[in-house]
Amino acid sequence: MPLFANTPAEKMTTPYPRRWWALLVLCLSLLIVVMANTSLIVAAPDMTWDLGLSSSDLQWVIDGYTVPYAALMLVLGSIGDKYSRRGALILGLLIFTGGSVMGGLVDETNLVITARAIMGVGAAVVMPATLSLLVAMFPKAERAKAITAWSATSGLAIAAGPLAAGWLLQDHAWGSTFLMNVPIAVLGVVGALLLVPPSKAEKMGGIDFVGGLLSIVSVGSLVYATIEGPHFGWGTGPIAAAVVAGVGLLAFVAWELRHPHPMLNVRKFKERLFSGSMLAVLFFFFGTFGSIYYATQFLQFILGYNALDTGVRLLPLAGAVFVGAAVTGRLAPKLGVKLVVGTGMAIGTVGVLLLTRIESGSTYTDFLAPLLLLGFAIGLSLSPATDTIMGSFPESELGVGGGANDTALELGGSLGIAILGSLLGTAYRDKLTDLVGGHLPAAALDTAKDSAGGGLAVAEQVAKNPQGGPQQAQALVDAVHESFAHAVAHTSLIGAIIMAAGTLVVVAVLPARKAAGKHRQEAPAAAEVDPDEAYEEEAHEGQEWADAVR
Repeated sequence: MPLFANTPAEKMTTPYPRRWWALLVLCLSLLIVVMANTSLIVAAPDMTWDLGLSSSDLQWVIDGYTVPYAALMLVLGSIGDKYSRRGALILGLLIFTGGSVMGGLVDETNLVITARAIMGVGAAVVMPATLSLLVAMFPKAERAKAITAWSATSGLAIAAGPLAAGWLLQDHAWGSTFLMNVPIAVLGVVGALLLVPPSKAEKMGGIDFVGGLLSIVSVGSLVYATIEGPHFGWGTGPIAAAVVAGVGLLAFVAWELRHPHPMLNVRKFKERLFSGSMLAVLFFFFGTFGSIYYATQFLQFILGYNALDTGVRLLPLAGAVFVGAAVTGRLAPKLGVKLVVGTGMAIGTVGVLLLTRIESGSTYTDFLAPLLLLGFAIGLSLSPATDTIMGSFPESELGVGGGANDTALELGGSLGIAILGSLLGTAYRDKLTDLVGGHLPAAALDTAKDSAGGGLAVAEQVAKNPQGGPQQAQALVDAVHESFAHAVAHTSLIGAIIMAAGTLVVVAVLPARKAAGKHRQEAPAAAEVDPDEAYEEEAHEGQEWADAVR
């Protein structure tokens, strides 16, 4: 066997013998892309203090990654299909590495945001490439298992990011949370050359660059408006971006319907399996990313855990993801996509709903059940939904399929963090104003209302001020704790309602197993295999592999 993987996946007449090792490379690449966001959650306080970040600055340090990441995936997935999926993976890892090095070395806010944007471009290349290569390498009988491992990696990264960042922040500055990506990315590049076979679409027409540009404008404008409007007010910029997003989406659909080789065949959204699975990914990550975002803040600001302690306390979520992934591998072949995905979304909704019980005296124990339920729900739902989405695309559009899936994932997470984060901030400010509005100077009150961290910082100043003292400071601390707990409970209720509504919509859209099979027979131009049938085939033909693993 040659040292480098040189035979294209589409030229192989038998399954690629090193495909499981290659899957490890893909999962490793996915891991750092997701960790780049989750690690920043625990690094944000150190960055804020060191760089003197305002609330707006911090938001764009976080979301400077998100905008290019979400906007470019569909286009870059198509380019990977056309020229080289493995080449796209390697190029994306190199771009991501460059952004990570820059972010770890600079000490100026705009340069950090620029570094995060470069990392977002790299992630937009890597993410769809991992899924398209996975589907190209694995036979249908094993594909569901491979996608389950891919999905579980996303859940692992939610906890691994804060844990790794917390460990580094014990003895190093926040720049180390950027630099930790570098050795993993380099290992991914070497692993891609050695283990991942080349792959590209053999019968693909020209790239629909107009459709690609319209998709970039539409998604990018939507994400920008979603981030900027709820947090900083619906001024001219966010409103203009929302209008551009709406007009761009209409133009994109009109163009794609007429183009002979569209970037994304929008007629797929008429297929209930595809559209239901896309909605499931979007709604699910809306709730989970949003709730994990503010739950982590509670652990840090209210319960006083440092970065490492916070990362350790997110580990149950990662463990629950793997349990859910193991369960879905057994249940999906028997129950079908609709029941498994709907059940997972319902469990996730319950997890968010449990956070409505949070109060100022809550401890980590009160977060344990919600974290376990959310992790289990991720493991249970994401794999069948992703497998269904990828199964809806022919071989020539695997990168586009990966881009569509990942855009739904990232857009859902962005909406969750932006909208639920905005509701959290509003509820916190209103409650804190009611409690201490008449007892603080205007400037101090504005700082305290900006965030829980700002409120605790003001309390420290009150304790040192002769006109204040420890008693007044403690009263402010208690007010901050009560206000933030109230905000978490209030926001979780709204998040759970949205998740519940999304669950009902997804269950209504996804067809029953028999209807799904009939639909696939009537629409041969769509996916080659019904996902439920693929699961049944996998359960039968892949049993020997599963027994070996066990």
